Amino acid sequence: MPAVFRHFAINANDVQRAKSFYQDVFGWSFSPWGPPDFYQIRNAGSGLLGALQERRDLRPGVSSTSFETTFGVDDLKTTMTAIEAAGGKIVMQPYRIEGVGELIYFEDSEGNLVGAMQYDRGVFD
Repeated sequence: MPAVFRHFAINANDVQRAKSFYQDVFGWSFSPWGPPDFYQIRNAGSGLLGALQERRDLRPGVSSTSFETTFGVDDLKTTMTAIEAAGGKIVMQPYRIEGVGELIYFEDSEGNLVGAMQYDRGVFD
């Protein structure tokens, strides 16, 4: 099955300012979830989850400067093998997010950082 665009994250220096901006511009609603200054966005598209979070480094010394994208995959291990076979590099090994799924970040052949997640059953039902 092809990968499905499932998640995006907005990285912000000032999370509260960014939250107000996206509420005012797009009418999105935000629910606190997880650590402080982390919010879920559930009304940005059908079958799509969003997050608003503090800016962070996805790889040492390289801050996230734009949206992060995550693709839903059926089999994370198979996807990891395919990424490396196609010239990509795994930059974050599988990380379990309880109640959501297992996530990796990888660098594609062009140096773009992308997420892939094997979601738990029921997350999008």
